Formats: sequence, C-alpha cells, structure tokens
Amino acid sequence: MNGLLVGLVSALVSTNQPAAVSNLLVKETGIAISIINTNDPVEIEFKKLMDEDDKAQAEVDEWIQDNEKFAAKGAGEPNADLNKRILARFDSVRKGYDDFLTRHTNHARAHLAYAGFLNDIHDEDAAVPHMEKSLELDPKNPAAWNNLANYYGHYGEPKKAFEYYGKAIALNPDESVYYQNFGTTVYLFRLDAKEFYNINEQQVFDKALELYDKARKIDPEDFPLATDVAQTFYGIKPLRTNDALVAWTNAFKVARDEIEREGVQIHFARINWMIGRTNVALAHINSITNEMYAEVKKRVARNIKFRPGGLNDTNQVPLPSDKSAGK
Repeated sequence: MNGLLVGLVSALVSTNQPAAVSNLLVKETGIAISIINTNDPVEIEFKKLMDEDDKAQAEVDEWIQDNEKFAAKGAGEPNADLNKRILARFDSVRKGYDDFLTRHTNHARAHLAYAGFLNDIHDEDAAVPHMEKSLELDPKNPAAWNNLANYYGHYGEPKKAFEYYGKAIALNPDESVYYQNFGTTVYLFRLDAKEFYNINEQQVFDKALELYDKARKIDPEDFPLATDVAQTFYGIKPLRTNDALVAWTNAFKVARDEIEREGVQIHFARINWMIGRTNVALAHINSITNEMYAEVKKRVARNIKFRPGGLNDTNQVPLPSDKSAGK
C-alpha cells in the first residue's frame, strides 16, 4: 500500500476487528463538538460541514474495506487509482473547511474540527496551526489540549505532551480517551517520563498503568481499551504475570463476540507459555476454532511445542468460558 492508504488502514492487533476510519478520530482525540445554537446560520453551516466530513470518511472507509475484499479475490482496484479517488473525496472536504474559516476566522470549534480532519488524513503539520488557533480562541477546551498533546507525543516533544494531557484532564476528568492517550505516551517515552516525574522505570510503568486504570473505570466496557492495557504488559520487564493475566481476563469479559474472545485466547496462550505453563498454553490455543486465526494459532502452537517453558504445569489457571464473559 502507498503512504495514504497505510495511514488510513489501522494496524490493529489480532484481538481487534476492523474499525471504521471515521471512528479513529474520535477515539484518539475525544472531540465531541456540540452545536451551541441550532438556529444560528453559522452553526447550521458548520453542522453541514461536519456532516460532510463524516460522510466522506465513512465513504472512504467503505471503499478501502471493499477493495480489500476484492483484492483477496484477485480483483481489487490498483492502489494508485484508489488513492486518487480518496484524495479527490477528501479534497472537497478540505476546501469546505478552508472556505468556512476564511469567512469565520474566529470559529474555535471549526479550527479544532479541521485540525482533526487534517490529522486523520495524515497532514499533521497543516493541522497544528488550527489546533493552536482553536486553543487561542478557547483555552478551556480540553480536546484542543489533548490534540496538541497527541501531536507532541508523535513528533518528539513528549514532555510537552505530558503537560498538555494534564491540562486536558484537569478541564475534563471524565474523558477516558485523555487518560488512555496519556498512559500510552508515558509508557512509550519512558526515559522522558523518568526525567519529567523524577521516578524510576518501574514507577513509570506504574504511572502508565494507573492512567489506563482511570480510563477503564470511566469506560469499563471498551474492549479495544482493555486490550491496549493488556498489551502493555508485554513490554514490562520483568513480566508481571498475574497482572497480565488479570488484564487479559478483563478484556475477555468485555469481548463483544466469539471472534474477539478467541483473539484473547491467543494472548492467554502466549502469557502462559512465557511462564512455562505449556499445557495451559496449549489448551488455550486448542480452544480457538475461527479460521481467521489459523496462521497465528499455528505459529504460537509451534513455539509452545518446540520451545517449551522451563517451569512445570502445577500452577495452572482455569480457562475462561463464555459464562464468565461480561461479569
């Protein structure tokens, strides 16, 4: 795939099903723009602009998913042609924002929405001035602080990201996305976090997990969030075995269907294999029947069988069952 398509198609872990591109913006930014006065002509025009933005992203998402299905059958549209259609579709939205902001320069929420759109199509440098302008016009908007924090986290100023996530949370402590983004940035930029907070590496992990925990308390049924938290334990050394298994159990409980539950079983198998519980790991792998996991199931099973752990299986954990899901 070329650059734009790679940017638009999210590389989700095996436990996640394909998500709509139009949902990615809200997930990362926490933007929730409300109309102040539905009778105001400017607000009516702004709403139409937002609706067109949503429509375009939904259409592009559908094009990408349909093309992936056709490509699997050997009949997909060439990436160059699809990319051209995507650019043309988004260009009309971009022109709409430009026109609106030319006439309504001080519309803070339009600047924020436009920045979100630009981030979503991976034109982050063009988005920054609009985020900054939105913040200048409305410094009490937590989404603007969060969005700038995302930018600084992605482009090399994590300490400023820490500060800005803190401001977003102070303004709106009930938005789970802010805690999740903050936790991820702390986890990824451990050296910066150690310096910024004057703590050691294990304390950095604790801080990231504490932020994730706050996000989950706000949104306990969010399966992608639960899997993000559980994935974190793969990078924590030494492995916090019990905490990792609890995190994956939490994800299993809020899985929305059998596909997601079987995806979690893969991770149960990996964690148990890593600590030497070979028989338990194989039991988890053998419980997976969906064909979409066939390749990863084969790979994990091969690792378990040919590189067994060094511990015995006397300390086994029970397999999760559908009965426990959601409890």
